[in-house]
Amino acid sequence: MTVHYLPVPANHRMSLSEFADRSGTHPAQLRRLVALGLLQATRGPDGALRFPAGQLAALYRIERLHAGLSINYAALGLVVELLDQIRELESALRTERAAHDATRGWMFRWTSAD
Repeated sequence: MTVHYLPVPANHRMSLSEFADRSGTHPAQLRRLVALGLLQATRGPDGALRFPAGQLAALYRIERLHAGLSINYAALGLVVELLDQIRELESALRTERAAHDATRGWMFRWTSAD
């Protein structure tokens, strides 16, 4: 398996063969991951799959989870969704804590002036 780590512009859409070359993944496997909803791809004017550059990172994440957890690809959809939800909740909690800490400092200064 040959993996080519070359910079890809964020708005670049790769063909199936380019995506397969860059990721080192067989095109049939990529089609399967798209069919399972694990990878996002659009269809070009000719009907061929086109992958946004960000899907390379998604593919590497899927492969790490598949190898590390030894679960099938169909179940990975749920795992990825849950991990994304956890990340969003943690981000919201950090934002809320920062806002609370900022307000708490203001409230402390306001009440201690009396």
